[in-house]
Amino acid sequence: MPKLPPLAAVRTFEAAGRLQNFSRAAEELGMTQAAVSYQVRQLEDRLGRALFVREKGRVRLSETGQRLLPAVSGAFAAMGDAFAALDDDEAEVLTISAATTFGGTWLSARIGRFQLRHPDLAVRMSMTNEMVDFDASNVDVAIRVGGGAWPGLRADFLFRSHVTPICSPAFRDANAIAAPEDLLRVDRLAPNDPWWAGWLAAAGVGTPPQERRGIELDSQLQEASAVQGGYGIALMTPLLWQLELASGRMVAPFDTLYQPGGANFLVHRDNRVGVRKIERFREWLHEEMEMDRHLLPEALWQPLP
Repeated sequence: MPKLPPLAAVRTFEAAGRLQNFSRAAEELGMTQAAVSYQVRQLEDRLGRALFVREKGRVRLSETGQRLLPAVSGAFAAMGDAFAALDDDEAEVLTISAATTFGGTWLSARIGRFQLRHPDLAVRMSMTNEMVDFDASNVDVAIRVGGGAWPGLRADFLFRSHVTPICSPAFRDANAIAAPEDLLRVDRLAPNDPWWAGWLAAAGVGTPPQERRGIELDSQLQEASAVQGGYGIALMTPLLWQLELASGRMVAPFDTLYQPGGANFLVHRDNRVGVRKIERFREWLHEEMEMDRHLLPEALWQPLP
């Protein structure tokens, strides 16, 4: 690719040629008339050709300038269109990153209501258990689990993390699960997860679970498939599985909820507070959460200390 002249000089020539006036070009570009003359002269020296004919305090394009101006103006117009298109995409597309389980259950089941409320916004959603790097991606908002103190981000508390054992009704009945102690002898998914010891202790089981082999999966989405297939019982978040619990496809044998620490937050860069699409999603998300408030003990809706 041939080496191009300095962009500032080309931009100055385009304005001066289009307006046929150095003073008006200076006003448009926020420069002095002397600076415009200097930039044009620098470009002419580089090309070895005059771009303007100067006569009696006025300027007009030379033959070379007339040949060059349409192409230069067209190039700047194309660049302007490209950046405007990016601005349009930015304004009209909301990109969400959510943890695999939350995104694939609770959020996926409801995001259509957000779309209906704001039909002018397109929604892109990616699901990953990796924490999104806002500086290295085009993600607008993310659902993140943690303590809520992330430098440079605004974090809106949603609900505290919580789990309870969930299985299929057939598995419960086949294994005669009636008391928390019964879980020490049945197949548990991720049996060596320390959350099991935490839940059993919270349920009043004094004997800690012994280490054993078992199935370990990456997300509650995978665990739900295994659970419904009758392959064991898993620690899952009941708020995210209300449809399955209400239908009877899965059951939570006990009321005890274990809080492993941390909470779910809506996060985005703090320098984007007030951006329309982000604020509309934030408002909608809190409204949806409020509709589910009756499903959990009030303590789980209280922000972390």
